[in-house]
Amino acid sequence: MKANSDFQARSTLRLQLHAGYTMDDARGDLPYFSRLGITHLYLSPITRSRSGSTHGYDVIDHTCVDEDRGGQDGLMRLSGEARKLGIGLLLDIVPNHMATDPDNGWWWDVLKYGRHSSKADWFDIDWNAAQHGGKVLAPFLAQPYEDALRAGDIRLQHDSQRGLHILVHSTPYPLSPESLSQLGLEDGEQLDPGKIQACVAAHDPSTDEGRRRLHSLLSLQHYRLAWWRDAAHSINWRRFFEVSELIGVRVEEAPVFDAVHELPLKLYAQGIIDGLRIDHVDGLAQPLSYCRKLRAAMEELRTQRPEPLRQDSPWIVVEKILAPGETLDERWAVSGTTGYDFAAEVGALLHAESGEAPLTKTWQEISGDDRPPEDWVVEARQMMLDRHFVAERRNLLTALGSVMPDIAETSLGAALDALLRHYPTYRSYVEDERRAPPDEQWFMQAMQKAKAELEDRGDGTSVGALHQLEQILGGKPPDSPKTQLVLRRFQQLTPPLAAKSLEDTVFYRYGSLISRNEVGSDPAVFSITVPEFHRACQRRAAHMSSSLLATATHDHKRGEDARARLAVLSELPELWQERSRRWLQATRSTLPDGAQAPAFHYKLLQSLVAAWPPGLSASDVAGVDELLDRTGDWLVKALREGKQLSSWFEPQTEHEDAWLAHLRGLAPGQPHHDVLKDIERLVRRLEPGAILNSFVQTTLRMTCPGIPDLYQGTEWRDFSLVDPDNRRAVDFEARMRSLEQLTAESGATLQPQSLPASAWEDGRAKQALIAILLGLRKDCPAAFQGSYEPLRVIGSRENQIVAFSRGGELMVVAAVKCAGQAIADEHGRPVLPEGYWGSTSVALPSEGGAWHDVLRARTVKFDGNAPLQQLLEGLPLAVLRRV
Repeated sequence: MKANSDFQARSTLRLQLHAGYTMDDARGDLPYFSRLGITHLYLSPITRSRSGSTHGYDVIDHTCVDEDRGGQDGLMRLSGEARKLGIGLLLDIVPNHMATDPDNGWWWDVLKYGRHSSKADWFDIDWNAAQHGGKVLAPFLAQPYEDALRAGDIRLQHDSQRGLHILVHSTPYPLSPESLSQLGLEDGEQLDPGKIQACVAAHDPSTDEGRRRLHSLLSLQHYRLAWWRDAAHSINWRRFFEVSELIGVRVEEAPVFDAVHELPLKLYAQGIIDGLRIDHVDGLAQPLSYCRKLRAAMEELRTQRPEPLRQDSPWIVVEKILAPGETLDERWAVSGTTGYDFAAEVGALLHAESGEAPLTKTWQEISGDDRPPEDWVVEARQMMLDRHFVAERRNLLTALGSVMPDIAETSLGAALDALLRHYPTYRSYVEDERRAPPDEQWFMQAMQKAKAELEDRGDGTSVGALHQLEQILGGKPPDSPKTQLVLRRFQQLTPPLAAKSLEDTVFYRYGSLISRNEVGSDPAVFSITVPEFHRACQRRAAHMSSSLLATATHDHKRGEDARARLAVLSELPELWQERSRRWLQATRSTLPDGAQAPAFHYKLLQSLVAAWPPGLSASDVAGVDELLDRTGDWLVKALREGKQLSSWFEPQTEHEDAWLAHLRGLAPGQPHHDVLKDIERLVRRLEPGAILNSFVQTTLRMTCPGIPDLYQGTEWRDFSLVDPDNRRAVDFEARMRSLEQLTAESGATLQPQSLPASAWEDGRAKQALIAILLGLRKDCPAAFQGSYEPLRVIGSRENQIVAFSRGGELMVVAAVKCAGQAIADEHGRPVLPEGYWGSTSVALPSEGGAWHDVLRARTVKFDGNAPLQQLLEGLPLAVLRRV
């Protein structure tokens, strides 16, 4: 089944909904969204989630809209008002997992009734795990079980809402019917207050006898309370990554699928929403079958939608990380991805290839580690297997042993680990048949590297086991339930292993240039050429033209403009080497202890450059204090995610405090404030190139094949760091005022080159550019639904121009890359010096004729070739529309 390519959305705006920004708040901002040119709001999950959740991915009830986010009525009001303005809704749903929360009725039922629960098979629980005796591990104690019992962290309690139950800290747990019978009670019985008081007193953990009775009562439950640290080694259910607060859902089972999707499918049929964004699709047991089933269900409901909406095919985008060179093939019945792949491509395009070697050399000298990024990933994967996914690995190895009984466990484990360490993509997609050609390519790449590693170690027995693994893991169709179990566990282990090793470990360890440490990117890919970027766009135009194009998300490590600024350093490596070494030397006296301290300090300096707000003066006490607060939040998270100097598992708070004190030493009046002043000077030097990169990145997102996605607030410049910094409240009223003011000052047509310098610095010029290009998408839809063809660039600067046509001859785009070191900052605008382009020109897609220059509001004529000196006059960008 092929995905649709004719969906009519022109743009999306991602909104993070929570109690502080509800659907009614979004409804109030609709006039601004419409004025900007947005056609679809891309909503974070709206189903009921844990109390106080700011993101919505910790779902506790798939069947209703969260009241904290506005409830069903709020959704109806938002959808109704949005439709009047021509704005639809794309809804983020979470089919892979739910929160292990007492308000999750499915989870509560499983804890209460165990294997006899009607929901026992709805969660991905291994009920046959020998070490748990048919119980669910509940690893939520703050200390070991016996210590928690003695400390009174576990007790029997009664309240009007839940009746008699176990209370762990402040979290209730149910009592099984069997245990109630032991107490002489019946489930649901109205209890006499005196009887309740006596029962609670008899199980008082402050006495020896009470603890004995309480322990005996707990032994009758269908769950086993355990220390949270036991989860990595003992968990018997699938988690979301390594997060024990989120349990995997078996959405591949028909009753579960129906229950999870009843609400979004109903909303789709009613015309309330237009499409679905699938969170963490790689976590599902059978992603391809799931997507086909979901598309079929939406197609069936399509005829029930309001008449004007029936013409559009179902719109399904999946949150999918693609490895370099990986694509979604024809087996995927989806419209595309959520755009991490585009962010990776355009980010790499903006980095100068010439900067890779000197920046890598500097990093290696400072860190004392000359390994390539691939080796860092391999090391991190083994660390995750040894520390964090011990139970998942053991369960997979046990399942393998049942189908490969003739191979020693040590050899089988060594072969499995080697394969897991080197698997190049998030996962394979073997379901009922053997590996398809795309999967075969990646699997064989992993096999070759794993085999070479084992042979280097002289482990011939494990090499033999590796070859047998190749067959079991999709070299032939799964021929038994045991083989299917092995395949499922392998394919559901590689995604969290890949994510936690790269995004949440290596990205906080490796630091050649941290703008390349971004979700969807591979730090081994420092830059790509213009032809490589063209090929990626042509693939997207041919196969996934309704993919989202993102450059900022709720998960990004650094904002799109923070990365655009750091990318300029790839053009000026010598300047960065000189400055960074000077700062390292100047502050070394207060550097906290640790072998990795210089490397972490180097990444911290990059983060300060990246996060520096436009216009901030190093002498601005309040402004610097806010910057250091934001950077301090990143610092603690980075230390813990890196798992070298601290960790979430064992936070080294004294060490973290030492780093925070070191950071605070840069503030005004502190010993190292001169370093902060020098950082400001460097930021000023980088700003023209950073603004250029921002404009190029924005223009390509608005004009390349796909649907441009804006993350809330990033229509102004975005220097946010990782969450929670990238999820701060957005002042949409201020953005509306600025857009109205810019429009009033520009007259009938917005023209970026006529805007004041302050508009370029703070991002209002970027906002104007977005509004202009979204207006173009509305006025000339055929261009954006049509082909993508690279245009030939002729001359000495040909490698610095990205030029292409859309829709045949309807539109031409030309953008500059890697010219930051040559830019003269003319009244705040990035302008290249006279004569920079020489005779370099772009071959237009016809012999000549008239074009409307969209950004300069002028008509131009060219005879076949367009000289760049004329085409890019006053602005290093051009978007031409055929007159």
